[in-house]
Amino acid sequence: MPTAASWDTPRGLARAKGLFGGAFPLQDGAEQCTDGGSAAARAGKRTMDEFDELLTGYGTFRDTTYEENRRLYRDLAEHGQDPKVMVVACCDSRVDPTTVFNAPPGSLFVVRNVANLVPPYEPHGDYHGTSAALEFAVTGLGVRSIVVLGHASCGGVRAFLDGAYDRAASGRFIAKWMSIMKAALSIALTEGRSRDAESTQRVLEQAAIGISLENLETFPFVKERLEDGTLSLHGAYFDIGTGTLYRYRADEKSFVPVDESGERAEAPAQG
Repeated sequence: MPTAASWDTPRGLARAKGLFGGAFPLQDGAEQCTDGGSAAARAGKRTMDEFDELLTGYGTFRDTTYEENRRLYRDLAEHGQDPKVMVVACCDSRVDPTTVFNAPPGSLFVVRNVANLVPPYEPHGDYHGTSAALEFAVTGLGVRSIVVLGHASCGGVRAFLDGAYDRAASGRFIAKWMSIMKAALSIALTEGRSRDAESTQRVLEQAAIGISLENLETFPFVKERLEDGTLSLHGAYFDIGTGTLYRYRADEKSFVPVDESGERAEAPAQG
């Protein structure tokens, strides 16, 4: 059995999860309970919960990533951030923009929400998280590009397509939020009528990116900078299973794959 110290790496954590089903002993030789946390407590065994896993990851970060980029982090702390790109991404745990774009700290200003949606400009009301982040990025940080990053196999899009948010029991917040993509749903149902459910969902995921790009242009401070050429908008779509990134081409109204060098490949995405 590996020692506790040997689990202080991503590979070690993965191995420990396989061995112990997500509960990790913290001391060498500790026996593992198999009937839940209460049994572990009664037996006096210590187990690692999800937050402890994060702390273990932090230890690895400090020893590796931070040490290798110490000067960068100190410069960011002393001089502040100056990102040139804002990314609107989904809060799905499988799609991290900094990972997908291999971006160093300080280079991306990221806002994440359910289904990577941008609402239309609506100054009335009390709380607008995504709109506030957009305003700060454009007028405060002066970003030069905004990227709406969607992805395949989105659970929120799947539920919306299945009508889950049409029911009153769907919650106080999620149903109204997902209604932003109603126009995209019409596109998906029309274009995906003769396709299987997976293909129709893909059409909806990509159409929703287009709706968000259109909504971005309803913000006066975005429209002003688009007109004077100091800001550009982009759409991207990430296929989790294949690791392929697709770039939206507005002139063709299609998504085209990007090859490993970052250049456009020839075949369009199959919506």
